[in-house]
Amino acid sequence: MDVSRMPAGALIVLAAVVSSLLAARKSIHYFQLESYQFRGYWKTMARQWEKAFEPCLLLSAAVLVAAVLLSALSGLIPEGGSVWMTLAGLALAAGVFLSAWLAHKKQLREKEKKPFAMTARVKRLYVTLGLLLCGLSAALWFSFFAGRGSFLYLSVFALIPLGLPLWTAVAACLIWPVEMLIQYAYLSDARKKLLANDRLIRIGITGSYGKTSTKFILAAILSQKYNVLATPASFNTPMGLTRVIRERLTPAHQVFIGEMGARHRRDIRDLCRLVHPTIGILTSVGPQHLDTFKTIKNITKTKYDLIEALPQDGTAYFQNDGGIVTGLYEKTEKPKRLVGVPGSAAWAEDVKVGPDGSAFTLCLGDGQRCACETKLLGAHNINNILCAAAVAADLGLSLRQIQAGISSLTPVEHRLQIVSNAGGVTVIDDAFNTNPTSSKEALKVLSMFAGRRIIVTPGMVELGEQEAQYNREFGEAIAQSADVVFLVGKKHTEPIAEGLRSKGFPEENLFVFSTFDEAVAALRPMLQPGDTVMYENDLPDNYTE
Repeated sequence: MDVSRMPAGALIVLAAVVSSLLAARKSIHYFQLESYQFRGYWKTMARQWEKAFEPCLLLSAAVLVAAVLLSALSGLIPEGGSVWMTLAGLALAAGVFLSAWLAHKKQLREKEKKPFAMTARVKRLYVTLGLLLCGLSAALWFSFFAGRGSFLYLSVFALIPLGLPLWTAVAACLIWPVEMLIQYAYLSDARKKLLANDRLIRIGITGSYGKTSTKFILAAILSQKYNVLATPASFNTPMGLTRVIRERLTPAHQVFIGEMGARHRRDIRDLCRLVHPTIGILTSVGPQHLDTFKTIKNITKTKYDLIEALPQDGTAYFQNDGGIVTGLYEKTEKPKRLVGVPGSAAWAEDVKVGPDGSAFTLCLGDGQRCACETKLLGAHNINNILCAAAVAADLGLSLRQIQAGISSLTPVEHRLQIVSNAGGVTVIDDAFNTNPTSSKEALKVLSMFAGRRIIVTPGMVELGEQEAQYNREFGEAIAQSADVVFLVGKKHTEPIAEGLRSKGFPEENLFVFSTFDEAVAALRPMLQPGDTVMYENDLPDNYTE
């Protein structure tokens, strides 16, 4: 093919570059789900390579077909037919773009549990990726194929879309210094705004589990006296807290409650540099995110960073677990409070738990007592309430205010939340990311319900090398609490099925499905009045099979 006819090929290349941005959506979404962490991103790519590469492969094939057709048309159109060649290039470019658009539309039809968010950071990544692809296209032409014809160039260029997951990571590396500068500016602004009010009470809450529930409980109780701002949902990363502070914090707020999550060793330390908490609450330490932490020891050190960050006149609160958290309480030399045992800052007596909620007598360390009721399910939520009550009492709330706050509590979304009782069937949503300890508490709640008990679960993730063992033990526990089991994910749930069978669970009551939608579709016709269905955990998009 004569080089003079390259404009037709250039149209195809341009369409391929634009189409590549559509095809890269899945890769960028996975990068976003992994909080823009490269290590997690590559792990996700290893798990989800088929979903990530499907649109890339289709686009590469479309470019290769366009190259073949352009070469064939070049032999049919006589010299001087530049207009016809340009029209042919336009038509083939449109075909390339159409193939990518159809693949993109297919992705959009897929149900996403955490939808792809077109944030400012994602837009910057898209621009960088587009410039990178243009640079690769130009470098490929001028370095190797100038003067050798469009067909050869397009044939090699067709390989570029196959590397979109790699090019996404390269683009993220290129834009990384800019992102760090932007994050630093946002964090500095949020820190300045947070510290501008000397009277603002700043509370940090962390733990392997229970931190989100404790946050909402504490916010509800403290709202009986103070103007409280608590981070919504599971906003527990530096940029999540920064966004809340910059967008929602006002001089009228008297208390700020920041949930502090962690997946890496220094995460809590970074959050404390932002918040500068004066009160710290440690709810628990247990096996979670072991794929990044590796050991319980690392988790313990990370969670305790919150306590170490408190000022000398700050106060640390610990939920008694008779284990790691209690040990951390004993070694702490700063002002501290233990919660959950008689004689501590707060404990419960006359505890009654059931399918409608819980009742107990709240006992405070100063001798005050009152009867409390809550709609929250599970004995573990009483421990969360006790921790919040201890903080509230120290912040000057009366016993009546604390009692009123407890009675106002409503279930936290996706955490043992009864979402429906239609047709005599009780549905419990406990779909938030679970762990070995919280799953046991959930099964205790399920066992309190009469009638046939059904659980739908994909099991647990992010537990490192011990994941299979924890899921096997989960299956053994399910066998003692549920009558019917729906497992989601044929490969990942094999250890759960092994645990169920080891306890003699009836094979006819065990069902395994590839997707959550398939499981729900099969479950609906089976339901009968009096059944209780619990949805336990719901894996994020970067873990689904």
